[in-house]
Amino acid sequence: MKSHPFRFKEFSVNQDRCAMKIGTDSVLLGAWSSVKNNTYAILDIGSGTGILSLMLAQRSNAQQIEAIEIDENAFEQCSENFENSPWNDRLFCYHASLLEFVEEVDDKFDLIICNPPFYSEDYKTDNKARDLARFNDAMPFEHLIYAVAKLLIQDGLFSIVIPFKEESRFIELASTVGLLPKRILHIKGNPNAGIKRSLIEFTFTKQDPKISELVIETARHQYTEDYIKLTKDFYLKM
Repeated sequence: MKSHPFRFKEFSVNQDRCAMKIGTDSVLLGAWSSVKNNTYAILDIGSGTGILSLMLAQRSNAQQIEAIEIDENAFEQCSENFENSPWNDRLFCYHASLLEFVEEVDDKFDLIICNPPFYSEDYKTDNKARDLARFNDAMPFEHLIYAVAKLLIQDGLFSIVIPFKEESRFIELASTVGLLPKRILHIKGNPNAGIKRSLIEFTFTKQDPKISELVIETARHQYTEDYIKLTKDFYLKM
């Protein structure tokens, strides 16, 4: 039985065939990432449902928005979500691994965005598709950094969401290929919680990164003004 689609203000996303469902991480990243006026080509690495590509299609005039997805079911669902969207002429999904894509494609991108698999713990479940989507051995950070360095234009931007505990290691890895942080947003579930996620925007230009913090809720379902302001163009009830 097919589940109901997740409805946003300007598009809907079916996710019943995707191991990883739409979550706060993706919505925050899609809403927060910088989109320049001259952004022409965008790449979404590990697209899942296609949510990031769809959000950036809504936010930008980019003419070429490409997504890569290695899982066959997620790839098919992402392609269907693209086809059913108002921007289907600008969206395309490839069924490939990241390294396959890097070797086969000569294009460069103005913006690369990624909500990667980042559960590096030593356990697995019996659900291979969910493991693939959640564990970073499917897309090691080293492979991701290598790919971005090859595919990003010189003045382009790379945006990612990772666990806060991985922030220092990821920034250090990125620096080995000349990618340096421009903006960092630390995410807390509530005012008393620790920092859970880091949203980081990288460039090839050295600068002092702008670091800020976002708290999602003050109490259960009591969202902060900052969170509402960031997500209101997408969530139906914001």
